[in-house]
Amino acid sequence: MKNIGAYLVGLFALLVILTMSFFTVDQREFALVFRLGEIISVKKEPGLYFKVPLLDDLKYFDKRIVTLDSEQPAEIITSENKTMTVDSFVKWRIVDPSRYYVSVKEGGESAAEDRLAQVVNAGLRDEFGKRTVHDVISGERRAIMDNMRIRADKEARQIGIQVVDVRLKRVDYSEQISKSVYDRMIAERGRIANQLRSEGAAASEKIRADADKQREVIIAEAFGNAQKMKGEGDAKAAEIYSSAYSKNPEFYAFYRSQEAYKNSFKSKSDIMVLDPKSEFFKYMRSAGGK
Repeated sequence: MKNIGAYLVGLFALLVILTMSFFTVDQREFALVFRLGEIISVKKEPGLYFKVPLLDDLKYFDKRIVTLDSEQPAEIITSENKTMTVDSFVKWRIVDPSRYYVSVKEGGESAAEDRLAQVVNAGLRDEFGKRTVHDVISGERRAIMDNMRIRADKEARQIGIQVVDVRLKRVDYSEQISKSVYDRMIAERGRIANQLRSEGAAASEKIRADADKQREVIIAEAFGNAQKMKGEGDAKAAEIYSSAYSKNPEFYAFYRSQEAYKNSFKSKSDIMVLDPKSEFFKYMRSAGGK
């Protein structure tokens, strides 16, 4: 029984030693193997590895891409001495875990991001200091980001990390400049609005004048056509009267006299002072005018 117990104790101790002798590395991480505080091995590939129990220690580092997003936008001055508010972010990852560990020590990711933020901030000030407001807002935005990525990556390699990308989320005027810009925009838009109103009023007057002119022309043409038609009608009527008169002059004279009597004595209150022997009463004296 004592031999069996010792055997079991020895087997358990062996299992414990074997368990402490092996470790795994995930595909999402690196592993540093330390012996007495010194780095003796770097495991970059996933798999099962061996270490000396009690002598070797492990430290894992994430190999995935990390985003460094600035909490507060930076105030950057352009070549025109204009202050711009710049908000940016950086994509980075560890590529040399041993150098990374030596560089940041126990500070870890926070220490690395602090150093990277300093590099990016200095690069932004340098890039913006060489450009105008128009360049940094639209003209050379892509060039700024590319230059920043190359510069930041070069600096970051010294601490064992790679800068994958640098992006400018927002580039805007500072509050003081924004107010003056907005005021200038408002004034400019007001000037354009007044100009458009003035041009519209001028066009309106021109249209009205043209419409009045056309109206007068149309009325004049219509009046001319009416007078022409009236003249033609009068001529036609005269022709008809002349034709009728030539056929029976005596009847025509009688008919015209009847029309004259009718128009002269429309109202009972009408009074005419004439000589009874006047030619006007010719057909009132006798049917034959005698």
